[in-house]
Amino acid sequence: MADGAIVYLLSLLMVCSEALTAVIQTQQTVLAAVGEDAEFSCQLLDTKDVLQVTWQKISRDVETNVATYNKYFGQRVNDGFTDKVKFKYTGLQNCSIVIRNVTEQDEGCYRCLFNTYPEGAFTGRTCLRVYELHEPVLDVRESNSTEEWVVSCSATGRPAPTVTLSVSQQHLSFSQYNTVSVSNTNATFTVTTTAVLSGSRKHSTQVGCAARVLSAPHREVMETIPDDGSGDGDDDDDDDDDGLDEDFGSKRRNLAIRISVILSSVLLVAFSCVAALIFVHHRTKSHNRNLKINKTSETKIRDSQETEASLFTAEGSEVRNEGAFERNHQDNNLMFSSEAAGRLNFEQC
Repeated sequence: MADGAIVYLLSLLMVCSEALTAVIQTQQTVLAAVGEDAEFSCQLLDTKDVLQVTWQKISRDVETNVATYNKYFGQRVNDGFTDKVKFKYTGLQNCSIVIRNVTEQDEGCYRCLFNTYPEGAFTGRTCLRVYELHEPVLDVRESNSTEEWVVSCSATGRPAPTVTLSVSQQHLSFSQYNTVSVSNTNATFTVTTTAVLSGSRKHSTQVGCAARVLSAPHREVMETIPDDGSGDGDDDDDDDDDGLDEDFGSKRRNLAIRISVILSSVLLVAFSCVAALIFVHHRTKSHNRNLKINKTSETKIRDSQETEASLFTAEGSEVRNEGAFERNHQDNNLMFSSEAAGRLNFEQC
């Protein structure tokens, strides 16, 4: 009877736990490449009286508090995560954090807890998968046969990447596939896929190699194989004619673009020259006008000075004439006085 009660209580707790986590909207898995940023977000769909949102990291069944956002005290990143974790959006109903520059040590599961009153904590869980994928290396070389090429592509990543070869022309095909995976000392894997490309190439052909890890975006490289010059018949001639038409049309478009660019450049230079000439003309005209005004002013000043000088000379001559007249008059008076005195003395005798 006691065992049945315990089982019932455990079942009830599991149901309550499922009910509490059902109202949280979050990502199940987050993929991030080494060196990138990973974002976790949790949203409480039901309106609750949330006091605090807590983020935890679960590693080997050990729960470590990473950051908290409190209704009264705001956001806080705990010690040991200050350089790694930051809040992107803070809210009591919707909250998100960012893990910067992720590494293998950041891989694991993270939990968000909406601590409410009086219901308790509503929990969401997100797991981070860290992957590594480098640029694939494609190698194309001609085989012993004139209509065969050996295509090899290598990609390094963690976990082991998937390497896929492709070709642009449908009548060409790959055969004799061979894939080798090598484990590296840094926990990455190098996968090399080799195949033989067969078929007659009427035109240049593009060979591609795509590498993918998990469901992350793939990395792809391309290489062009020139045509082998083979192929006879009307179909080939038609294809050649179509290719020539396409080449001619492309060249004509390129020529039109070049002509437009040249004409635009010439017009721009001509406009600049005309603007420069107009500017120089206006400046020269303004300079000449200023010189003319200055010369006129100087002429007026010089005439005024000459007039004043002539007036001053005339006044001086008049003053001199008046002085001479007065001296002559005085001399005459003296002479007259002398004569009168002589006559007076004669009469007295």
